[in-house]
Amino acid sequence: MKRIASWIVPLAGTLLLGTAMPSAAQSSTAALASTSPHGLPALAADIDAITRQPRYAAASWGIAVLALDSGRMVYAQHAGRLLQPASTAKLFTAALTLSTLAADYRIPTQLRSPAPVRHGRLDGPLLLYGMGDPTLGTPDANPGWADDLAGQLAARGVHAIHGDLVADDSYFAGPPLGSGWEASDLLGWFAAPASALSVHENIVALTVTPGARAGQPARLDFAPGVAAIPLSGALDTSAPHSRDDVNLYRAPGDSLLHVFGSVAAGTPPRTYRLALPDPARQAGEELRAALGRHGIRLEGRLRVLHWPERDDALHGEAQVLAEVLSPPVSDILTGGLKRSQNLYLQNLLQIDGLRAQAAAENQPDAPTGFLGSEAWGLRALHDLLERIGIAPSAVLLEEGTGLSRGDLATPEAMVRLLQNIATQPWAGMLRDMLPVAGVDGTLEWRLRDGPAADKVQAKTGSMTHVHSLAGYVTTAGGQRLAFAIFLNNHERDPGAPPPNRDIDAIVQLLAGWRGGD
Repeated sequence: MKRIASWIVPLAGTLLLGTAMPSAAQSSTAALASTSPHGLPALAADIDAITRQPRYAAASWGIAVLALDSGRMVYAQHAGRLLQPASTAKLFTAALTLSTLAADYRIPTQLRSPAPVRHGRLDGPLLLYGMGDPTLGTPDANPGWADDLAGQLAARGVHAIHGDLVADDSYFAGPPLGSGWEASDLLGWFAAPASALSVHENIVALTVTPGARAGQPARLDFAPGVAAIPLSGALDTSAPHSRDDVNLYRAPGDSLLHVFGSVAAGTPPRTYRLALPDPARQAGEELRAALGRHGIRLEGRLRVLHWPERDDALHGEAQVLAEVLSPPVSDILTGGLKRSQNLYLQNLLQIDGLRAQAAAENQPDAPTGFLGSEAWGLRALHDLLERIGIAPSAVLLEEGTGLSRGDLATPEAMVRLLQNIATQPWAGMLRDMLPVAGVDGTLEWRLRDGPAADKVQAKTGSMTHVHSLAGYVTTAGGQRLAFAIFLNNHERDPGAPPPNRDIDAIVQLLAGWRGGD
């Protein structure tokens, strides 16, 4: 997706998190390990041999390995260095969510109205109100949500709406883009807007199929079809074996997708997963169609209400007419961590933030001025890390997914988080949410052989020049370890093995270690 671009400049900000705690050594602990009679020198030497290869001379490694049973740092290389954690940052958001929300909490999406129902007619607007469910309309979570809501409304005897249908995503205060998200990412599925009224994970798939012969236009198909977005331009079919030149562009604030270039005849169809430009409008369109299928006539038009727009009259004394619920938060977190789904974690951070905001309303030290839902979520994370004892300089997060290049954390802070998680009543639940080496999620095709297979539960992270892995491993000697491995600023040389192979080699060393504490 190198040629996909959408130029929107997101708002950015940095929040410092945590309070003071002792810092681990800033370089390899081979010297410390040499005092142990349990094989630590060999382990340290083997890890050092991987990280000191010439191809990493200009890169930055940070590694921390902590024994959970004793709390001792088994290995540390630049463990106090601030590095980009990429998607391992989702572990911070997951810990906050399980500390804030009940695991069985289900997020509602509602039909509301301040107007009465008289003789089968709703005498006023109908509000489709999203409260942050990121799974609405997915195959495993309310795929028929719109018909479900329309059916509930019909069951109340409503057959006409004398007013507008208002799709409202203003429950989240702030921009729909995470702070620090880069403009060049915003057309891709991984940077889909984090909307309180989300549908189909705010993604639409565009499949490009070349024509039967050169000179014919390529076919462009959207899935799901109900989420098709307006197109401008076309792709030509070029000669067989020619170089593909597929270009997709969406201008700031515009839903129109520009398509141009060519695709070679005889090549198989290829699919691009794109961010929906306006998820709330898409949800409104789907509900409008469902109302018609259930015999409910909409006399007004479809309107969309985005933050910072307000319509207090809609919410004043509105009654709930219908409701669908998300899967439990535990299921949402599992999908978010197993698949590294950014929308799930960013929405949950904002829901956590709204809980924190509500709790702070009557506090004498409550902040003044505007804070968005994301900022409130980061304040709540700050408080959690303060209770853990993680230094404020050790975790600097801008949003809840790790997508921002401004997100920074030290490997030591990450393993201290994992250490604290292991003491919580929901520790086993969170561990089960993580990808398992060689088994599922983003680790399904990694660490499939060797001692790490099925013995590692960890969160992956990957961006251009950034590779990371953090989680838990049980060693061959029976030790339970928490580890964080961050590699930043690495440009892979042509012909060189992928850096994840060396990260996995380090994890295999940990899994195969028979030493004690």
